[in-house]
Amino acid sequence: MPRPVTRPATGGDMLRLIREGGVATRAELGRITGLSRPAVASRIAALISRGLVVERADGPSTGGRPPARLEFNAAGGAVLLANLGQSRGQLAVCDLAGTTLARADGPPAEVSPDTTLPRLFERWESLLAASGTDPSSVRGVGLGVPDAVEHVAGSWDAMEIGAPISERFGVPAYLDNEVNAAALGEHQAHPGVGDLLFVKVSTGIGAGIIAGGRIQRGALGAAGEIGHIPVPVPGEAPCRCGNVNCVEAVAGGTALLARSPAEDLPALAALARSGDPATVALLRDAGRRIGEVVATAVNLLNPAVVVLGGDLAGANQPLIAGVREIVYQRATALATRDLRIEPSRLGESAGLTGCAAMVLDRILSPDAVDAAARA
Repeated sequence: MPRPVTRPATGGDMLRLIREGGVATRAELGRITGLSRPAVASRIAALISRGLVVERADGPSTGGRPPARLEFNAAGGAVLLANLGQSRGQLAVCDLAGTTLARADGPPAEVSPDTTLPRLFERWESLLAASGTDPSSVRGVGLGVPDAVEHVAGSWDAMEIGAPISERFGVPAYLDNEVNAAALGEHQAHPGVGDLLFVKVSTGIGAGIIAGGRIQRGALGAAGEIGHIPVPVPGEAPCRCGNVNCVEAVAGGTALLARSPAEDLPALAALARSGDPATVALLRDAGRRIGEVVATAVNLLNPAVVVLGGDLAGANQPLIAGVREIVYQRATALATRDLRIEPSRLGESAGLTGCAAMVLDRILSPDAVDAAARA
């Protein structure tokens, strides 16, 4: 049973009880909140009028007329999503439960949002039309972008992109690093896991950290940049960050393609699946290099699960075997005693799932619901 609400219960509190706690009747809401029947009725009426709750006359009967059943109305609005990587992107429209209504491939992120946003607007409007979704029902926008989100002119900055999105759709926009978005998505796919490390191995290498059930972004949004931790290798491998021998410069997708006949990362992954000896050896060694960094992160963070995502981290890829080899060898016995190292459960959908969670957790929070009611 949901814990009693310890403050005077608002409409937003009641929506959370219905949406997350499974509370289904007015009587139960009254018991949990301590509110009178008229107060409960008033708050529920407001939620119904805003399309957030529906009431169905099919509750279980204990004699006499059965009580009406309250349900969260996932169809009461829509959210626009975009997860933009360095080489490609995905866009979607979802309902208020995070269920995808329409999805399409999208453009990769460019250096400045000024050149990417117009194309996103066009694609989103096409998806709204394709799903039969009224644009006026959009309640929020969520984006994942390739780099750390910071307040620098011309960068992917939540404040800078919020204004044009609000002007176009009249809703708030939320922005995070694409790897953090994928970590949020994988967290959704691992119920009951409070501590999770998501590592994406694609063109570059990055990590998203879930600790105590919450994403950890750091003081300036730069947490998880494990791709720029150096690893011991012969010679010097220049990195795009300006340093040398960063694990991304040694074992990231760009570095691996430079040592392979494959044209792109999917082709490289296909060669590994086919058992090509040189590619298997290349990815296994890359996994070992990445494993050195992940082992340090495991010792520092003690996650329950390490999830490996990206083009090169499929279930049967030698890269994962290399990571496991080194992590279980180098990390402490206690930190690895129950540790699972596994491929992504969501694949390319992880970023969109995380973007949806990022938006919905905010726009459906009690404070946001109550603020919208006062507006």
